Amino acid sequence: MRFLGDVLLTTPLIRSLRQAYPDARIDVLVFSNTASMLEGNPDIDHIITTPNRPKFSDYRHLVRRLFRRYDLAVATQAGDRPFLYTLLAAPLRVAVVPPKNATGWWKRFFVQHWMAYDGNLHTVLQHLRLLDLINVPRCFSLVPPQLGNTRQLTQQFPFLADNTGFAVLHPHPQWTYKQWTVEGWLEVGFYLKKLGLTLVLSGGPAPEEVDYVATIQRQLPEHTINLAGQVSLAQLAYIIAQAKLYIGPDTGITHLAAATGIPVIALYGPTNPAIWAPWPCGFNQNTNPFAKTGSRQLNNISLIQGEGDCVPCHLEGCERHRQSRSSCLDTLPAERVKQAISEVLTSSPR
Repeated sequence: MRFLGDVLLTTPLIRSLRQAYPDARIDVLVFSNTASMLEGNPDIDHIITTPNRPKFSDYRHLVRRLFRRYDLAVATQAGDRPFLYTLLAAPLRVAVVPPKNATGWWKRFFVQHWMAYDGNLHTVLQHLRLLDLINVPRCFSLVPPQLGNTRQLTQQFPFLADNTGFAVLHPHPQWTYKQWTVEGWLEVGFYLKKLGLTLVLSGGPAPEEVDYVATIQRQLPEHTINLAGQVSLAQLAYIIAQAKLYIGPDTGITHLAAATGIPVIALYGPTNPAIWAPWPCGFNQNTNPFAKTGSRQLNNISLIQGEGDCVPCHLEGCERHRQSRSSCLDTLPAERVKQAISEVLTSSPR
């Protein structure tokens, strides 16, 4: 899968396989830029990576690496490349295939077990359905990346040992159409500071993301901590796990925060939460945890959906491209988020 959050949502499938086959060797093939989401995962023996845009030499190396090395190959994606890799890797193949009327429906004739993609099912459940084809019991737990040595990180960031507590804000999703407003983040930041919490901003290493987070930091109270581009994914997972609260948009780090088990406030606009909402910690049911429309609190997740008759539109913002703004998020009032914060901090034992 091409994005970090998507890779994290496959970890219940991987854990289920590990529990069913404790002595097996389980390898996972991912794009190089998403491998960090599986760092330290105890259910995986080897992580095999491939570039997003492989050259001929990359394909040749991968074919040699995969060819008939496995007893079972599982493809969680219906695309051509995952399908071909399963054909190469194992005599027994389980795969997601496109619906019968879609391009690529013919793939079902080349795998022993298949299921058609269901566009109404949460992604975690979509993956877990594959297990039913091979009689493997489902495990619903997401597994965040694991950090081996935490002492150095605690020394580097003293706020981790501060008993007053801190909240993590992740203001920058990968695409603009999932973005909340700077004004909203500032109002929420000042509110959290007034409640006595240290503010910690997270963000990736991309220059535009670092600049965006720095712009917000400069307008927040002093001693706001900016981690954008400063820590690895496993380090960030450890830091988030120590927080009293996380707030973020529809992005991979919000899924990561949900997997740590801490209280999460997720801000959703154009994206369908029935399919892509953060998976609540401890939710072990074969039904979507969130509906297509409406805000809801479930276990450690408080999902706040923007308002509008078109929400969720499943499109890339109001202008239909990834750098578009989304009116449903631009008009989402900070007061709704502050109310959720109050409810979370009142009810949370952390």
